[in-house]
Amino acid sequence: MAALVVSEASELGSRVGPGRGRVPRGRMANQIPPEILNNPQLQAAIQTLPSNYNFEIPKTVWRIQQAQAKKVALQMPEGLLLFACTIVDILERFTKAEVMVMGDVTYGACCVDDFTARALDVDFLVHYGHSCLVPMDTSVQDFRVLYVFVDIRIDTLHLLDSVRLTFPPGSSLALVSTIQFVSTLQAAAKELKAEYHVSVPQCKPLSPGEILGCTSPRLPKEIEAVVYLGDGRFHLESVMIANPNVPAYRYDPYSKVLTREYYDHQLMQTTRQEAIATARSAKSWGLILGTLGRQGSPKILEHLESRLRALGLPFVRLLLSEIFPGKLSLLPGVDVWVQVACPRLSIDWGSAFPKPLLTPYEASVALRDISWQQSYPMDFYASSGLGPWTVNHGRDAKPQGPGPQGLGKVGGDFGVGGGEAAEGAAALATCAKAAAPRPLGEMQWSHVEVAGTRPRFVCDFRCQRGSEAPVLRRPVRGAATPTGKPPRQLPEAPMTCRYFPARPLQGLFLECGWC
Repeated sequence: MAALVVSEASELGSRVGPGRGRVPRGRMANQIPPEILNNPQLQAAIQTLPSNYNFEIPKTVWRIQQAQAKKVALQMPEGLLLFACTIVDILERFTKAEVMVMGDVTYGACCVDDFTARALDVDFLVHYGHSCLVPMDTSVQDFRVLYVFVDIRIDTLHLLDSVRLTFPPGSSLALVSTIQFVSTLQAAAKELKAEYHVSVPQCKPLSPGEILGCTSPRLPKEIEAVVYLGDGRFHLESVMIANPNVPAYRYDPYSKVLTREYYDHQLMQTTRQEAIATARSAKSWGLILGTLGRQGSPKILEHLESRLRALGLPFVRLLLSEIFPGKLSLLPGVDVWVQVACPRLSIDWGSAFPKPLLTPYEASVALRDISWQQSYPMDFYASSGLGPWTVNHGRDAKPQGPGPQGLGKVGGDFGVGGGEAAEGAAALATCAKAAAPRPLGEMQWSHVEVAGTRPRFVCDFRCQRGSEAPVLRRPVRGAATPTGKPPRQLPEAPMTCRYFPARPLQGLFLECGWC
């Protein structure tokens, strides 16, 4: 399977000139022409690649021709690099494009390197071995990326027999894998459903059954075992960490061996909690933004910066493609590091670093924004991530109206006009969900920013809870309501609320989860 990502328009004709890239009548735009699909010379060239690996060569040739690409880059994990030269020869022979191989290490879909490809004047990137993880609206503009999953055919009958010999009929099983084996996994699940209670869990935006090293679903309590289809333990450990009480098994499709796998949850949790405890007494912080492809999330970095500023903690930013203990030791003045790159780097290798190396989730625990989760969350790319320390948190959230179930409504009436007159205006914030409105703190316009021709009012919310000193808190959800208008969701902003009012703003409220 493959996925095509186009950052601007999905239809070819939206950017090309008259007559370019038009599809003949009677054929869908994405359908591979028979002159390519049935080309005997192309089929003969494909035979030089492993027959059980689907590199989707005809589709790739067609997409390159459609895009009229002049320069194409191939990006693949190291396990597939031995096929790179053969693929380059085929693509250059059957297209008019110059094809190059990007040799930087590629650990996963988070490493898709559209930035480097664009810097090299590449107009078409083919990324092998991973699913589409980076949303197309955040990719480089006017740039095409084709994701080729490299589906690998295996001996499915042996997999089925291994499961039947290991688990008694009627067992509740969850089946997971990497994207290369997902089609086989789903076919196996259909066969096993006659004898077992089979689940193929999904952690959106991933495909059903697909897991990443940093993103796995939490399984229902009735699941008796999870079976992972794939070689190695990196991805399997992800679902094991997220589900410490579920027995885990691994079927290696190459050795054809099904084994019971174990993970030292107690050691991992103790090690990570010790790092968090050390971080709480840190005087200076370091924030690392991963620059290996799209590993780093600027949104998470901004969230962490806002939290540290609010607490008055000094920090330094560091951009790194790969994170090594020796590199960080060159900055001895930093007491604790938070890396926005790969959570597993901290979990698996954190003890190798002289200073605590936290994940964004662990940093949120250290800053007391969230309590420690007994089941360590593996939700880094999950659409339903726990909080703003995950990449897709709030991305698909719908605008909320007043008073949704389970949320309080913190409100205040400013009644101020635009421009500098808004600065300093304040109102008492009250909770309308309680039986009687009770004060929670004060909302105050702190300053006015200008974006284009419109003023942007920045509101700081100072929370007063009981006898606690006023502190800055981030609302779980925010909405701004001009008088007579429906609520509008505020953009992600950990410590401030920003809104472009079309007229004087009244009745501003923040929806929070404190009640």
